[in-house]
Amino acid sequence: MGVVIESSVWEPNPFLSVFLFLCCCFSILLFPYASNSNRPSTVFDHGISSSFLRFQRNFIFLFSLASVLDGLWSALGEFELASNGIGREQMVMSLCYGYAAAAFAAPFLGVLSDLIGHKKVCLIFFVLHFFVGIWKRISEHPSIFVTGICLSLANTVFLFSFETWMVTQHEKEGHRLDSLNDTFWLTTFFESACFIAAQILANWLIGYNAERSTVFSSTTNIFLALICMAFLSRGWTEISPRASFKDYSMSFYAYIIGDKRIWLLAWAQSCLHFSVGIFWILWAPIVVADGREVCLGLIYPCLLGSRMLGSTAFPWLISRASSLRIEECLVYAYIMLGIVLSIVAYDYQEIGVLLTLFCLFHAGVGLILPSLARLRTMYVPNELRGGMMGFSLAPANAAILLSLVQGGYYKNVGNAALMAIGMFGLITAAGCMHALKQCGKQPYQNWHKQ
Repeated sequence: MGVVIESSVWEPNPFLSVFLFLCCCFSILLFPYASNSNRPSTVFDHGISSSFLRFQRNFIFLFSLASVLDGLWSALGEFELASNGIGREQMVMSLCYGYAAAAFAAPFLGVLSDLIGHKKVCLIFFVLHFFVGIWKRISEHPSIFVTGICLSLANTVFLFSFETWMVTQHEKEGHRLDSLNDTFWLTTFFESACFIAAQILANWLIGYNAERSTVFSSTTNIFLALICMAFLSRGWTEISPRASFKDYSMSFYAYIIGDKRIWLLAWAQSCLHFSVGIFWILWAPIVVADGREVCLGLIYPCLLGSRMLGSTAFPWLISRASSLRIEECLVYAYIMLGIVLSIVAYDYQEIGVLLTLFCLFHAGVGLILPSLARLRTMYVPNELRGGMMGFSLAPANAAILLSLVQGGYYKNVGNAALMAIGMFGLITAAGCMHALKQCGKQPYQNWHKQ
């Protein structure tokens, strides 16, 4: 007599996404009533100037479109490669080429953005996506290595240039300094929401016609890139930098290389970028370990929803109702993220517990991202911000590249060991934040509490 074992596909509770959405709404709407600040967050400040609102909305709109472009490849990339007959080793090698290019190009692109203007470098982001879209349309079998390198370079620009342009132009237009706080967390919030929208769009393209999804996605990339380039050319303004390379180099050495506080902040940024990069590479293999069938498409929005919720905690953190300095809060946040990754590295057999840990991880990331952006404004001169962020991305990309080569290609390092390395980096980042707090306030921008 044969025994039939029924297999089922594990799915998260459908109310989890609704719960995260409601928590985000309550966190945003209740903040003005719970804060003791005499001047609440500018999202709720009706006395704010119309010029700043126009500036902020234009930036959020363009950044949201850029997030959709960046998220489409994350959602559709593996499906497109697999449908074209690309094997696992080739996918890993494509990622290696991409991270290698990003590791070498990040410092150069950061310095270039400070010298020629961030608007021009943001334009490179859309040109790269436009080129990849055209490449996939005219070529029957586009090179995955050229595609991977172009999209990695575009992602590198995405990670620093939009924020740097916004902060620099915000200062030059004379807007209130504390109004930057809202733009920081709104950027993280809308970025996560647009990644979810990109996944929905990718699922619709696959469901509409799986065989032609590559054609449809490339057409979508071309269309969005053209819209963004037109809006960038007409809707964005920028005062071009006037510093020469010699003056810039002297300032960079004095304010960035010669200040240990910047080194501490850069290392904390680099460790976060590395741990998040390793997470997105390993989360799916970890979840489906031991042959488990899991609906990954339903887990992805839960993770990003958690990051949205974490970003809404940022205005609570910086309000006068909070007695903690940002550096002190980041110490606890980094430690929490390190503990979460240590648990995942030690044992990741139960999917429900795993999803809970992943959501906690991304909630912490959602809080840390705008907090680091605020610290950069406090410690880093705006004229050097792009170079500082570019140099902080380089070691993280190099570490991810080494992890891919050793773990994904040669298979000398297991997933648990890579997660443990990410955990160690986060713990050292917590130490950097503690040391940064002990160093005292930076005279350049002294606004821990406003």
